[in-house]
Amino acid sequence: MPQRDTAPLGAPCWVDVMTPDPDKTRAFYAELFDWKIDDPGPDYGGYANFTKDGIPIAGSMGSQPGEPSSFWTIYLAVADAANTVEAARGKGAPVYLEPQPVMALGTMAMVADPGGAAIGIWQPGEHKGFGLIAEPSAPGWFELQTREYDASVAFYRDVFGWETHVASDEPDFRYTTNGLDDDALAGIMDGAQILGEAPSSWSVYFAVEDTDAALQKVEQLGGATVVPGVDTPYGRLATATDVTGAAFKLVG
Repeated sequence: MPQRDTAPLGAPCWVDVMTPDPDKTRAFYAELFDWKIDDPGPDYGGYANFTKDGIPIAGSMGSQPGEPSSFWTIYLAVADAANTVEAARGKGAPVYLEPQPVMALGTMAMVADPGGAAIGIWQPGEHKGFGLIAEPSAPGWFELQTREYDASVAFYRDVFGWETHVASDEPDFRYTTNGLDDDALAGIMDGAQILGEAPSSWSVYFAVEDTDAALQKVEQLGGATVVPGVDTPYGRLATATDVTGAAFKLVG
């Protein structure tokens, strides 16, 4: 499996799921992806890590009382979380979480981009992020669908140092990547025509060997298929929700 010690600056480096039922959620993903659960103990506020073959993959934590929603968050690696937050603020971005140290693991923050999508910020300390990528049962791709396409491309370029490349500029499919071709690290899609009433948002794709088999297992475990598998030049893609309703995508 491709392993990495650290993520390139500006690239997705970690994902975690917020859930009102951590036990059910952790059991779901452990069974779906053959992940193990690593609970570091009460000092970390109930936060737990998923691992694959002993390598960190993702995290999970319980939502606050009165906030029952379930969702995945993507974090981008930065050299200085405080400077990144100030750069985002300078672009008019709302700051959802000011830079906050997490023991010796690193510093986290969260802002909203021009389309209103939340994006996490992670300044690595001892915790460098997920150690596997683009292999079965590991994060495989990261994508923003936004109504504010041009402004969002500029935001990620200016605030996070993205090397932006236009992958497509057709009226019905506008797409920009951070990095070129096989070296691309994440993508931004113009979602103005496809989002409907849904908000702009980031999605994590988890790589699987067989998308349809993974969807069948999702349903067996109490999750649901949102968009069945579709063949694309980038693999067979699908969208699902877990046992508490958090959306994620699959690529196989």
